[in-house]
Amino acid sequence: MDFSYVTTTCPYCGTGCSLNLVVKDGKVVGTKPFHRSPVNEGKLCPKGNFAHEFVNHEDRLTKPLIKKDGKFVEASWDEAIKLVAEKLKSFKPSEIACLSSARVSNEENYVMMKFARGALKTKHIDHCARLCHSSTVAGLATIFGSGAMTNSILDIPEAKCIFIIGSNTFEQHPLIGRRVVQAKLNGAKLIYADPRLTITGKQADLYMQFTSGSDVAILNCLMQQIITNGWEDKEFINNRCTGYEELKAEVMKDTYTPENVEQISGIPADQLRQAAEMIGTAESCAILYSMGITQHIVGVENVRSIGNLQMLTGNLGKRGAGVNALRGQCNVQGACDMGCLTNVYTGYQKVIEEAAQKKFEDAWGFPDGIAPGEIGYAVTEIMNVLVDNPGELKCMYIMGENPMIADPDITHVDHALDKLEFLVVQDIFLTETAQKAHVVLPAACFAERDGTQTNTERRVQRLRKAQDPPGEAKLDWKILSEVAAALGYEKQFAWETAEDVFNEIALLTPQYHGMTYERLNKPEALHWPCPDENSPGTPILHTQAFNGMPEGKGLMSGIAWKPPAEVPDEEYPFVLTTGRMLFHWHTGSTSRRSKRLHEEVPTGYVEVNDEDAARLGIKNGEIIRAFSRRGEIEVPARVTPDIKKGTIFIPFHFAECCANVLTNNALDPTSKIPEYKACAANIAKLGA
Repeated sequence: MDFSYVTTTCPYCGTGCSLNLVVKDGKVVGTKPFHRSPVNEGKLCPKGNFAHEFVNHEDRLTKPLIKKDGKFVEASWDEAIKLVAEKLKSFKPSEIACLSSARVSNEENYVMMKFARGALKTKHIDHCARLCHSSTVAGLATIFGSGAMTNSILDIPEAKCIFIIGSNTFEQHPLIGRRVVQAKLNGAKLIYADPRLTITGKQADLYMQFTSGSDVAILNCLMQQIITNGWEDKEFINNRCTGYEELKAEVMKDTYTPENVEQISGIPADQLRQAAEMIGTAESCAILYSMGITQHIVGVENVRSIGNLQMLTGNLGKRGAGVNALRGQCNVQGACDMGCLTNVYTGYQKVIEEAAQKKFEDAWGFPDGIAPGEIGYAVTEIMNVLVDNPGELKCMYIMGENPMIADPDITHVDHALDKLEFLVVQDIFLTETAQKAHVVLPAACFAERDGTQTNTERRVQRLRKAQDPPGEAKLDWKILSEVAAALGYEKQFAWETAEDVFNEIALLTPQYHGMTYERLNKPEALHWPCPDENSPGTPILHTQAFNGMPEGKGLMSGIAWKPPAEVPDEEYPFVLTTGRMLFHWHTGSTSRRSKRLHEEVPTGYVEVNDEDAARLGIKNGEIIRAFSRRGEIEVPARVTPDIKKGTIFIPFHFAECCANVLTNNALDPTSKIPEYKACAANIAKLGA
């Protein structure tokens, strides 16, 4: 049998594992290891091992669809592009919003950003980083001058202590979990804080079970104990930080004694003291976190508190340390880097700064200018505006996003999208969101594109085409270019290849200036910032200074603990938290179309503490009601002693028992991220 192998990057989490796609007769039929990648060294998690299974699934979209009389009918590309362009022309720029995607390449995200700001003149562009790590981007940029993971995956094994909070790393980022195991084999101590004793927690030397929403109190307590015992890094604080006295004034309050934080968090005081000593006395300590930290109304404050702890202990700018924000989707870092956010162009150049506005206006050369240098609506705000201010937004263009599963309070999202006069969705499957569209445009998937994506550690890696898209499906950037041409902007979107797009990105983006496809073809690729062609890239940030900060110094600050927007009461006595699992990924549109992954976990569940279940008469596997102030679902119960009493957990991948029917759309005031990780809820037997 005649097989060929194409090396590319995994389409699932932000770890950025490389793999070989197996191609036979022009079609992807399997995956095989690629051993030369320093990220994963030939290893893959279950999702990566079966990443090929959705590529040629029978559900793939192959022709444009136009909704007529409430039903989709197939259309030609000419008809679909003409309709989309005519409709887009009929709206004012301020009436249009665009959503880009963490699932597509850097090149395609850049083209969407240029399309929105240049062709449509709209300031309303965002993507799903708003729902996962916008708190990281905002929080770390404020205190360090850069809103990204500070260290590399490869130096995690050198840590002497690892503190994981808000991340079930072994399930969510298994190949980063492998590096944690390597650190333990090298003698590192592992601290794990989470409401659930996950498989990650079962590897820990110290497991601290706590109530979701008490993160700042916990972190302040650890800092109080470190200062009390003299374990702080005085030299680092004096030479490289400002704001220490303000930080100290807050964390030394009685509120944050171990005994008082035990009452807030549920963590025994002795465990808090033990964790503080392990962190404070370690030669190096790495903190790993994910959405358990970011998805709160205090998400930015949670992130800044982690930064405070690492500055206090001098655990920045060196190997085996750092603030390691683990990004959830394969290219969520890249989509942020490409300016698919409401407030920045590529490389986090602020739209409100006149110099940045002029730079992009001059470079792009749109004869009628570009969107104003103003901050637009975030995706979470868009849904509220659609419901609360009818007529202000009338049209949306969504590429590769599925807010009908991903966003909080799905009933609210459903009502919001129904308010649109025109919705275009560009995707590989007819997702729950695409079903609501007026026009659906069939796109290529990861196995059908050349390009780049940027992983959680800022490593920019190549995607390589292994097969042609099915039927008439097209590359996302080419679809956008054709729509732009129909709007009269053919010249501004006249690239021949993805490499042409990347060269434009590198020209306009300081962190990518020194990158080319030739340089990125090496297995190790390059970390940004890579400012010129002689730069080797920057695996570890802030080694000498916090560039972009006044005097190059990190900013410490005092942060007070605040409870979640919604806390348990008599009617809703449980804290609901949500998250990912090993065998599925985000809205399930790809992983649930993988036969082997679906066989592992065919539907969702609600985890319930065994004592809570016994009190309510709920048995393991029984279908029960889970409900909140926003709605209810029927879902199987998974009874376990491994979840904190009074807490319930639902994975968010499953449309038929959708966790986000229940979650709260209360927002962090700075990052506009929703509070997925803590809301009041209840459970009951059916009929009760």
